[in-house]
Amino acid sequence: MKDLRLYINSLRHDFAKQTLDERDVNDNPVLQFEKWFKEAVDTHVNEPNAMTVSTATIDGKPSARILLLRNFNEDGFVFYTNYTSRKGSEIDKNPYCALLFFWPELERQVRIEGILQKQTVEESDLYFNTRPRGSKLGAWTSEQSKIIGSRDVLEQEYEKLSAKYPGENIPRPPYWGGFLLKPVSIEFWQGRPSRLHDRILYTMENSKWEIERLAP
Repeated sequence: MKDLRLYINSLRHDFAKQTLDERDVNDNPVLQFEKWFKEAVDTHVNEPNAMTVSTATIDGKPSARILLLRNFNEDGFVFYTNYTSRKGSEIDKNPYCALLFFWPELERQVRIEGILQKQTVEESDLYFNTRPRGSKLGAWTSEQSKIIGSRDVLEQEYEKLSAKYPGENIPRPPYWGGFLLKPVSIEFWQGRPSRLHDRILYTMENSKWEIERLAP
């Protein structure tokens, strides 16, 4: 255990690729995010839309998992899930949520905090209909976050559903759909040498985004 601690403590990287200045960022954090997201895609970051989604119970017990961002615009940031899953149950009682993107190839991360609301039925249907057939069947197959006896349970249920829906025309499960996170704060982090990183925070105040620099 002692040697392992020494090894972990030796894992260090000094960030030095780019800088971030509050005088250079866009006044709109969504447009700033769009700029960084496109750069992550162009740099071939692995899964640039992968993000940590953190939720909490009504009494503050947190949980986190990796999901994929599926859309974003001025209204907010969208992901999809089973509404009866652990995250769905937590969101139902406590809609506050945090998203975290980490793009190590660019030495960047983005933290987004806000309030979640369900997408409309029409919006969820629209996205569900674009999914591959296997993903559609998977949404019906899995009672997400529930205890199951074995892998066979999933595979047998998948085969039954595959026979029930032999084509591409598979309806969306009523318990599956989208959430839109309406941001109240967005922080952009750029790695810098000696751990003196750049942190630019946007906070929504009186329907306007305020921009501040934070100490690293």
